[in-house]
Amino acid sequence: MARSKARGAGPADTKRKLPAETPAASALLAEISQLDHELVRLLQERAKLALEAFKHRAAPGPVLLPATLDEESLKRLVASSGGPLPHHSLRAVLREVQSGCRSLIHQPRITFLGPLYSFSHLAAIQHFGQSVEFVPVGTIAAVFEEVHRKQSDFGLVPVENSTDGRVADTLEMFARMRVRICGEIELRIHHTLLGKCARTEVREVYSKPQALSQCRNWLAKHLPAARSIEVTSTSTAARLAGEKAGAAAIASQQAGIHYGLEVLADKIEDNPSNTTRFAVIGDQSPARTGNDQTAMLFQVEHRPGALADAMVVFKRGKLNLTWIESFPTPGARGYLFFVQMEGHQTDAHLRRAVATLEKKTLRLEILGSFPATAPVE
Repeated sequence: MARSKARGAGPADTKRKLPAETPAASALLAEISQLDHELVRLLQERAKLALEAFKHRAAPGPVLLPATLDEESLKRLVASSGGPLPHHSLRAVLREVQSGCRSLIHQPRITFLGPLYSFSHLAAIQHFGQSVEFVPVGTIAAVFEEVHRKQSDFGLVPVENSTDGRVADTLEMFARMRVRICGEIELRIHHTLLGKCARTEVREVYSKPQALSQCRNWLAKHLPAARSIEVTSTSTAARLAGEKAGAAAIASQQAGIHYGLEVLADKIEDNPSNTTRFAVIGDQSPARTGNDQTAMLFQVEHRPGALADAMVVFKRGKLNLTWIESFPTPGARGYLFFVQMEGHQTDAHLRRAVATLEKKTLRLEILGSFPATAPVE
């Protein structure tokens, strides 16, 4: 009888009642509910105005990146808020509002280096929101080809990492295929050790080569006996960690959630300021904002002093270079030079510099001008 009584008492003991709301709390919850209804009404009103603005546009054709919330406007909106919500939360909300309104006009097709929940995918979400059609592909070359053939409206490709440097496959494709850079996003890269076992049971760590490289000191210190195994992507690593006993993956937390993995350790990157810069490629030319970057590539003669003659043009034009990279010329002797600088290609001093540079180079291509951005989480 005692045991039967105990069994009957167990569920009742574990079933805790929620505390009754105080009158003050109930009033506040009612006010929150009213605000929620008002937010929905305002969002629908914004969507209607976006559709009306599209109907009255000056130029024909679809507007894939409306300037209703450009980077500068977004910064001002977020900075003007004095409430408790952190800036990154406000940015995420505004980004999704804009993405949803844009999809009413045209749902962009976005190609990126997949699979889903790779860092390229996360960067694409940061830039476009989630009211788009995402198309993961297996190579950087495939991203360029999708955009070049107009199978996708935009592509997103990694350009450089603050730890590992340039992404050679991307630079090679810019050299081979004419596409425009129409945006940029610099994503803070936080690596997470994910798995279904305890950290002490990890015998293999899967990830793409770059991620393993960016966490090599942490791995040597905390998992010295575990074998590092390279795979094609961090998302693939997460999938394998969910299938194999004693396996872990270095990937994003979002990939861990998608594959049902536990966080064994977070922010294991050796460089806490680790970022990857991505280029948005397409056929658009964003208008000047006053805080822009311009990217170009050029090739000079293979002779002493040729590069110095070209670089002095930037000095005389008072152009501040923010990035410079050399790359072997495909199929020929010599090098291509990729540079990025402050300013828009329509700025008078930049146009003068380009005109001068054309006389000193064998090849010169402006890859695009786009709004400058700050790193995002």
